[in-house]
Amino acid sequence: MRGKPQSPINLKIVLICFLFLFFLFLIMRTGFSYSKQILTLDSQIPRTNSTGVHEEQQPTDCPTLPLLPSCNKIPSSLAHSLVHYATLNITPQQTFNEISVSLKVLGEKSPCNFLVFGLGHDSLMWTSLNHGGRTVFLEEDKSWIEQIQRKIPSLESYHVVYDSKVTQAEELLEIGMKEECKEVSDPRFSKCQLALKGLPNEVYDTEWDLIMVDAPTGYFDGAPGRMNAIYTAGLMARNRENGETDVFVHDVNRAVEDKFSMKFLCEGYMREQEGRLRHFTIPSHRTRLGRSFCP
Repeated sequence: MRGKPQSPINLKIVLICFLFLFFLFLIMRTGFSYSKQILTLDSQIPRTNSTGVHEEQQPTDCPTLPLLPSCNKIPSSLAHSLVHYATLNITPQQTFNEISVSLKVLGEKSPCNFLVFGLGHDSLMWTSLNHGGRTVFLEEDKSWIEQIQRKIPSLESYHVVYDSKVTQAEELLEIGMKEECKEVSDPRFSKCQLALKGLPNEVYDTEWDLIMVDAPTGYFDGAPGRMNAIYTAGLMARNRENGETDVFVHDVNRAVEDKFSMKFLCEGYMREQEGRLRHFTIPSHRTRLGRSFCP
């Protein structure tokens, strides 16, 4: 999440274009919806002639109202993002194609509830792309949260403590095969050792439309690893009241992210893989009793 420099100039330009085009799309969609509502209401208003008698409204090919509001101002969040990434020397870790996968889903679902495991240089981008929604970041490094908040105080982030290590991955994978880990419930009350129980209550109490797992650190043996985060993301998705959750896992080129995403987010729910990013769509398991953990 914190970013490994890769083609900094090209990716920076791409990110700025992404943000601008996405918000341009939102503005045009909002404007079109507004105009359509006005035109519909206008067509329903009965016309009267000079004598006060209602007239039948004649069809016309030329609407009397403009199709779009005459003036649209760029949201301040977009302006902030453009300036931030134009002046940032470090580019986000995900590639153009990887970001495109999540951007496509955000384009369909935003504004929505978006939970991100990890706080990094791409965090302002995700918040901006989910304009009008709620984007929450979970980060293991308290000093890093303080550093980012000084630069971007508008981000909503929380400190999380992980008590597992990458070296425990195989053991946890076996534990995850036990029956108690197949039961769908609130992670706070799950009997499965893989479930994260120390997250802020608002994380458990919110139904997340998108979840991105790009943390905690997982590239050396003593690091926390993403075993619990991946399992908990899948449990949250299954435990929602209804609907479905799009879950993204980054760095699937590594053993933990590869194995745990396929086991607990399920190969049958996988929609796409682009580079090191996998996209899963997991339906609610509470709306259909007896649904198997994986399809």
